[in-house]
Amino acid sequence: MKLTQYTDYSLRVLMYLAQQNKQSQIEEIANFYDISKNHLTKIVHQLVKLGYVNSVRGRNGGISLNLSPDEINIGSLVRKTEEHFELVECFNMETNTCPLASHCGLQIILNKALQEYLLTLDKYSLKDILPKNTQNGTLYTPSI
Repeated sequence: MKLTQYTDYSLRVLMYLAQQNKQSQIEEIANFYDISKNHLTKIVHQLVKLGYVNSVRGRNGGISLNLSPDEINIGSLVRKTEEHFELVECFNMETNTCPLASHCGLQIILNKALQEYLLTLDKYSLKDILPKNTQNGTLYTPSI
């Protein structure tokens, strides 16, 4: 399974915010990751709606984590940011046209693999995926 860019960027925003001791600006995060500010704005809006991020408007405004990193479960976040988990066509019974669907065992195996994948993600929080050499609000930047 491949995560969408939306989920990837959602994780990046949360990781960035978890490493800050201050409110951050969307533009600052977009520049740090070299990603689209417009796209990131949509993602942050959704993260605010989901309760992961707090947003303050105005001159001294910005965004920050609304929860502590150990309260943000990776599996839960992935479930909330991914649009669907249809690994193959037969996962969607409404649009399935596969002639083998009624007697094929692949769907069962892939579904089990998907569930194990999500159960593994459920074991981790945002705190677990933060760079280990992050120190008090200093973002980890790999050496070149």
